[in-house]
Amino acid sequence: MLVSEIFRSIQGESTHMGLSCVFIRLAGCNLRCGWCDTEYAQSKAKAKKFTIDQIVKEVKKYKCSLLEITGGEPLMQDEARPLATRLLDAGFKVLLETNGTVCLSKLDPRLIKIVDVKCPSSGHGGSFLMDNLRHITDDDEVKFVIADRKDFDYAKRFIDECLKDITLKVLFAPVAPELNPKELAEWILKDCLQVRLQIQMHKYVWPDEPGR
Repeated sequence: MLVSEIFRSIQGESTHMGLSCVFIRLAGCNLRCGWCDTEYAQSKAKAKKFTIDQIVKEVKKYKCSLLEITGGEPLMQDEARPLATRLLDAGFKVLLETNGTVCLSKLDPRLIKIVDVKCPSSGHGGSFLMDNLRHITDDDEVKFVIADRKDFDYAKRFIDECLKDITLKVLFAPVAPELNPKELAEWILKDCLQVRLQIQMHKYVWPDEPGR
């Protein structure tokens, strides 16, 4: 497998925010979002080669029960699926963050998926693979990264028309510094949306520090 980095930090996003977590960041991505904050993981050029056994051995060194497989887009690598199962079998709680454009079938049902729905500001609005709605459970989370009012309205429509009650774990994350979190919070409150405002905690603890 091609791995950009493996490190332990505080989980800065999702409903697991604030917990110690080991991140397995796989290299390569099929999108080029305008506000991407991990551009270094888009390319496979500087990635290191690991076997699944080597990854499992590496993460065990951190003595941390929560793991996240992320990218880039981790599901571009076929081995991501068996990797998740191996980690789950080893007793870890495993999150998978994916951009919603790759099929979510044949994933271990114990895996917690955090699925992005790309809004217009990303440059990939409408890229979400609609068939993936069949593979999202009420344990999974759906995330919208929002830069402006157009993105907010797009996310609202998607929830009303597509997501419905598939999962109640819906995250709205403001793009920094384009959208002030206070403004996004006011929109959420005004429209009475049952979503979670998500601010990237790790960026407040370690501003502009790679590997965090």
